[in-house]
Amino acid sequence: MLLPPPLSLYVHLPWCVRKCPYCDFNSHQGKGELPFEAYVDALIRDLDQDLPLVWGRTVHSVFFGGGTPSLFPPEAIDRFLQAASARLRLAPGCEITLEANPGTAEHGRFDRYRAAGVNRVSFGIQSFDDGCLQRLGRIHDSAEAEAAVKLAQDAGLDNLNLDLMYALPGQTRAMAEADLQRAFALEPAHISHYQLTLEPNTVFFARPPQGIPDDDGAWEMQEGCQRLLAQAGYAHYEVSAYARPGRQCAHNLNYWRFGDYLGIGAGAHGKISLGADGRLLRRWKVRHPAAFIEQAGTPAGIGGDDDIDAGRRPFEYMLNLLRLREGFALADFEACTGVPRERIDAPLRQAREAGWLRVEEGRIVPTELGRRFTNDVVALFL
Repeated sequence: MLLPPPLSLYVHLPWCVRKCPYCDFNSHQGKGELPFEAYVDALIRDLDQDLPLVWGRTVHSVFFGGGTPSLFPPEAIDRFLQAASARLRLAPGCEITLEANPGTAEHGRFDRYRAAGVNRVSFGIQSFDDGCLQRLGRIHDSAEAEAAVKLAQDAGLDNLNLDLMYALPGQTRAMAEADLQRAFALEPAHISHYQLTLEPNTVFFARPPQGIPDDDGAWEMQEGCQRLLAQAGYAHYEVSAYARPGRQCAHNLNYWRFGDYLGIGAGAHGKISLGADGRLLRRWKVRHPAAFIEQAGTPAGIGGDDDIDAGRRPFEYMLNLLRLREGFALADFEACTGVPRERIDAPLRQAREAGWLRVEEGRIVPTELGRRFTNDVVALFL
């Protein structure tokens, strides 16, 4: 029997103004008037269908991802949250995050999002350099980015994340560090800082842009930026996540600690521990928004179910936990996976001998070397 871990709710809002050439998420360029009301109706039907998987459990975080969730009017977000809170027990102080694109931030909206229950906003800024933004295909400029953050702060939202990328086309280390200095001036609670990667099924993968820094250049940027983040008081708690004390993203921490989450919306993925049966279920929904609106709440709206058997659970667990600097306790591994700790003795020994993992106060923790070779460490558990 598996002990149920904390539960989160992920809500996918799939439309954006324009698809970015590096984006491999399930996002769709909006054309004409978007069917916000019909989509919220479909979200509620989708939630109703999944409720039997989580009866009686408390939701500790909600995350509206996309796409560009800030395209949705506050009234639509409010209607879904009211429906969700009528069906699920939301924990006191539940973290509720809305992803926002600075190019879709409108004056007066943030106070209405806050009134709807949103208490954390994650801005997809990517860079404060207008040339870099143009090469990335973003619809905003640096002035709009700063203005959007200040609008959210003026609305009383102080739990803000800024997404920044490095190793961009035409970017130097000095430019990457200047991006961080512009971010620090806005005093966000959290910064996500990650390297541009060319993902399959993207425009950049098919036609790579000129001027992307090589591996050595990207590593120099990463090291220099990590030093700046530490000096500015942002603790590096996950591969690409940095936070002020007490401001780690609760929702993403739950993913990385192998917690449970319902995935609601077009293409959304979920993972649920069915304790009495000892099952770990991954479920995903149909991807296209039109098909989702039509089929949500019916068996046809489920894109697929996958039971994670005991043989795959160590790899799935390490894929998440080894992203965190805090590592994990062996007792937590057993409780979350139902797999005896002895099953991972051999790969743990290999990783320790390679200098990738160490034991620290009873926890298995990645070393600095191990953090550079996370994929290699995780592969030992396949």
